[in-house]
Amino acid sequence: MESRLLCWETEKELRAQADPVLLQSRVLERLLTAQERYTPSPTYFQCVQREMHPYMRKMLTSWMLEVCEDQRCGEEVFPLAVNCLDRFLSLVPVEKRRLQLLGATCLLLASKLKESQVITTESLCMYSDYSFTVTELRSMELLVLNKLKWDIEAVTPRDFLPYFLALLRLPAEKLQQVMKHSETFIALCTTDCTFIALPPSLVAAASVAAAVTGLRPENLGITYSSLATTNYLAQAIRCDPNILRMCQEQIEASLESNLQQAERNQVPISKTVEEIERASTPTDVLDFDL
Repeated sequence: MESRLLCWETEKELRAQADPVLLQSRVLERLLTAQERYTPSPTYFQCVQREMHPYMRKMLTSWMLEVCEDQRCGEEVFPLAVNCLDRFLSLVPVEKRRLQLLGATCLLLASKLKESQVITTESLCMYSDYSFTVTELRSMELLVLNKLKWDIEAVTPRDFLPYFLALLRLPAEKLQQVMKHSETFIALCTTDCTFIALPPSLVAAASVAAAVTGLRPENLGITYSSLATTNYLAQAIRCDPNILRMCQEQIEASLESNLQQAERNQVPISKTVEEIERASTPTDVLDFDL
């Protein structure tokens, strides 16, 4: 009898489904405890870096985000890569000509941890317009690993998102919408130097609160107000509600700044449905209504 092997290829990469057991409160408690270990220094521009300035970080992280979007990386890759970037910059002075090499290295490490299909070194060189070689990328990878003591699996705002959304008990049909808006706010915060030293749980909670406020509770089919959402999330992370509201306001101010910059650059307001569905960059805030 002749046997045949059937090879079935899918156009979309398959990802593991969320495990509801991992949404238990004890896991959230461990994340809250561990997050301080991975917080970078907020003063590295003044105390460590001699050639780098905040606007350079903004440009670099925006480029990193574009690479993640073009490679269709999972939402966990970009925040993790930037965390590695900031922690390395908190320890080691870097020449500005090597910043893009460092950013590419952090993307490589984060994709190795979070993706089943890693961003290739050749692709990263191509995205940089060949400003560095594969050999240089590999050397920088080893340097980053050594300086961070091979502790790359950091706690980021994206790690808290499933727990906060589960706490709010949103209707199933609205969950994905709030998730996408929250992820966009997290990406926006990740590119903004203002949020470098804030606890990831605070950034995540403020992003969810801003998403619920922007989408409006009555449109989401929930009975509690935006203020109640903020207070509930503050209680979950053991934070003063006023501090969480201040962080939320800062996110909304950053959103407004990006909107104004987009208008100055004549970024088109309208987007196709496909672009909105797959988007994960700060330009997505054009679709928000606060």
